[in-house]
Formats: sequence, C-alpha cells, structure tokens
Amino acid sequence: RDARAPSARSLTKNLSYTRVGSGASGRFIFGIQWPPSLGFVAFMEIAIYGAGYVGLVTSACFAEMGNHVLCVDTDAAKVAGLQRGEVPIAEPGLETLVHANQRAGRLEFACRLDEHPALVFIAVGTPPLPDGSADLSHVLDVAGTIGERMRGPTVVVEKSTVPVGTAERVRAKVNEALAARGATHRFAVVSNPEFLKEGAAVEDFMRPDRIIIGTDDAGAAAVLERLYAPFNRNHDSIQHMDVRSAELTKYAANVMLATKISLMNEFANLADSVGADIEAVRRGIGSDPRIGFRFMYPGCGYGGSCFPKDVRALTHMALEAGSETKIAHAVHTVNERQKRVLVDKMVERFGGSLAGRTIALWGLAFKPKTNDMREAPSRAVMEGIWAAGGQVRAYDPLALDEACRLYGEREDMALCRHREATLEGADALAVITEWNEFRDPDFASIRRALKTPLVFDGRNLYDPAVLAEAGLTHIGIGRGNGRPLGGKAGGGPFRV
Repeated sequence: RDARAPSARSLTKNLSYTRVGSGASGRFIFGIQWPPSLGFVAFMEIAIYGAGYVGLVTSACFAEMGNHVLCVDTDAAKVAGLQRGEVPIAEPGLETLVHANQRAGRLEFACRLDEHPALVFIAVGTPPLPDGSADLSHVLDVAGTIGERMRGPTVVVEKSTVPVGTAERVRAKVNEALAARGATHRFAVVSNPEFLKEGAAVEDFMRPDRIIIGTDDAGAAAVLERLYAPFNRNHDSIQHMDVRSAELTKYAANVMLATKISLMNEFANLADSVGADIEAVRRGIGSDPRIGFRFMYPGCGYGGSCFPKDVRALTHMALEAGSETKIAHAVHTVNERQKRVLVDKMVERFGGSLAGRTIALWGLAFKPKTNDMREAPSRAVMEGIWAAGGQVRAYDPLALDEACRLYGEREDMALCRHREATLEGADALAVITEWNEFRDPDFASIRRALKTPLVFDGRNLYDPAVLAEAGLTHIGIGRGNGRPLGGKAGGGPFRV
C-alpha cells in the first residue's frame, strides 16, 4: 500500500456509504472508491453471513488478500469459539489462515451487524427439505436482515448454492425490508457460486479454475472483478453471465460429476455380475481423452454436503419448472443403492446375518482430509451392519468426534484412536474412506488379527493378488466379489 494512503480500514469506513457516481477524488462504484492516484489496490470491507464451510473458507481467503472481513453467524457458541481461534472445520490450511488474519485484525466474527458495508455475501446453508427441495429460509432471512440494516448502495452476493430464481426472491425480500423503513437505497444481487472441494477448498479458492459472476449490472460486476483480481492473475478465470445461468451452473456441475460416479458404480456392479474387473475397465475407458480419469473411481457411494442435496434439489427444481431430469433422478437412486452394496456383500459372506459379528471399519468421513460425515457412506454401512445384527469398531483420522456427536454412546459401536485397535476381536475389515494411511497397511498383521480373512474394500484401494499372498480374501467394488480375476498376463509362456 502507498505510504501516503490512510489506513485501509478507515478508508473503506469513510467511503462505504458514499454516493454512486464519480468525483474529483476518484471513481465510485456502489460506494466503493478505487482512486488510482493512491497507487495501490484498495481493500474492501466485506460482510459474510454464514460461518459454515463455504462462509468460513471465503472469509479467510478474502481476508488473506488484505480485505477486512466481518463473518456473521447466528450460532453464538460457534462464533465464541471462532473468536477464541477454534476452527470447527477440518480443512487443510484453513486454521492457519483464520489465525493469521485474526491476529492482523482483518478477520472478525460476530452474531450480528447493526450496519452493513457496501459488499455483503450470503453463504448460509441450504439444507434439503423432505421433498428434496432446497431450504431457502436462512438465505431469505439474511436478505431481510440486509434490507433492514442497509445504509447505502450495496452489492448483495449469493454464495450459497441456491435454485434458479433465488436472486429474484432475495431482491424482493430486500425491497420489502427497505419499503418497511421507507428507504430507497440502490442495490444489486449477484450470483457468485462456489466450486470448492472439501479437502482442497483453500487451494481451490486461491487458485480457481473459474470465477462466475452472474449479474446484468455493470457496476456490481466491476466490484466483484476488483475483489477477485488477486485470485485472477495467472489466467483470466472470470466468466460473466446472467444471474439464472450462474445459479444453474453450480447445480449442473455437481450433478454432472455425481453422474460420472454413479455410472461407474453401475459398471462396477455389472462387472461383479459378469466376472469382469472394473479396474481394467476403468483404465480402458479413462484413456479416452473425451472421458478421462477424473471422477471415474467406483466405490461405496458418494456423500458430503453438496452432491446428494444438489442432485435432489435439481430434480425438484426441474419438476417445478415442468421439465424432466430422468438421468439426475437415476443418479440419486443409484447412489443410495450403492451405499448398501458393501453391507450386502458382508451379509452374503456371513450366511445371511451379521449377528454376533464385529466389523472393523476404516474411515468415517465422506472423503479424506475432512471430518465431514454429512451423507457419508460410512453412515449407511454402519447402520446397515447394526440392522443386520452386527457391531462396529471404527477409526478415522479426523471424524471420530463427529461420529460421537452423531451417534452418541452405543454398545454396538466402538470408536478407536488407532486403526490397529479396530482389528481387536473383529471378524472382518471394511475400508470406507480412502485416507492415505490406509493404502499400504501390513496385510500379514491384518490377517493374524482378523477372525476371518475378509477385507471389504469399499474404495478399491488394494490389489486382490497382494491380499491373496497374505492369506486374505479381497472383496471390492466390481472386482469379482473375491473371485480370482485376470489382471496382468501370467501362467508361463504360451504353448501351441
């Protein structure tokens, strides 16, 4: 920053609610000034509603670029914990960013704001309702609050994943609150969907493959372009489009990826039925550059906070619009069935019941590098084991506390602090999450510890031949249900 400039925070505080237009001192866009004479990129003061996964990552990353961020959440206990530096989300790099920017005074947490800055993000949850539609109550509550506390021209940004048409509902809610006050402040609603992968969210935010700005308001678009300039240096990642297209893009992206996973899972189940090896099939089709290898790994189903709810929300949104999305509906059906496949294999192997059996479970989080168990396949597996009369001894590097929160204390569930402890008294091992520490275990030790030599590999981490050498039977997804399968050529020279 130019040494002649006033402090960044005081600059924005003075300019947050200035008139829209231009003047001798610089250009104003929705009250935010970018005076080129100062010789630096001015920071912004931002309010972000929601201290969940998206809101917290967004807050920390914007603060890291020099902005002053006020992160607001109605959960008083969460806010108090964050004020103490307690980050409730396990995400690589996030805790470091939060602590550094708190110390620098760029990131603050609160339960409410009496007045808003000129740039406000809505990043609250949109959980599924019983019919599969997205619950927009939190989004609309925030919109009403913005209208009540707006003090000047404002850019309102949808960061939450919301159905097409939500921007109009947000705009109406803000207008309603403004009218109740007799205020007429100018504002714009922008759709700016997030594309963050859990386990790599900070990296995704800092180096985005696309930044979508959905608005027909040139001034609001300019504000977002300036905000994202530090994240858009290596190549131009910004894509401009209308609001409705931006809202649909987020859902379409997640449903497309979920479709690839579910289609591979259908191929895997077919491979089990016909005696093929899905790993060989995957390599064969993934080599086609039109198909590729990403999201082409069969397993025991996908989970998390995005794919399951977004697939359901898109199908519900389509029905309301009078359109059919048969493939998306099938994707959800296939995934729900896939979460039960591993338990079905267990029940079959143990003669129709798991009564008196104990299964060692490796992995509880829906994916590695997170403690998130929302819609996790591990939950369906555990609940299926319990329904079949069995018990579980489970380990996960990060999600044990979350499992305890979800299920409490149960006689049929032991949460272990080490992976080896799960094997004590276990009849078989099931691998649910592909954590790195599960990829190359001591198979001989596993064989000695298990009562029966069965490994149910829900992520196809292991080579069946390697397990066979250790005296273990590998039962994966699409690997032939433990039958010997052809892989590499062998058996000696070919003879005529």
